[in-house]
Amino acid sequence: MVSFTNRAVTPAHVLVRILDRESVLLNLETEQYFGLDETGTRMWQLVTASPNIEAAYQELIAEFDVEPELLRSHLMELLTRLMEGGLLQVTPADVGTASAI
Repeated sequence: MVSFTNRAVTPAHVLVRILDRESVLLNLETEQYFGLDETGTRMWQLVTASPNIEAAYQELIAEFDVEPELLRSHLMELLTRLMEGGLLQVTPADVGTASAI
């Protein structure tokens, strides 16, 4: 299960194209692709740009008129499907960040 304290990143082998607020993600290694509608595209944009999944979730709550638990469920389902297809990686939020001295 994905922890919302983790960070989501797009692997280097994934090509992303956004067209008219929808997107296509292509795994160049497996040639598997995944199409996202406008809402899925926005979810993907926020989770890959935020410091962690929780921050993206909070932004989505502010943007969309949806019950928080329903949004959490849909976001978890999307992340799981993208990870299964090798289209998204989830790592601890502090991996790859410089430590404070």
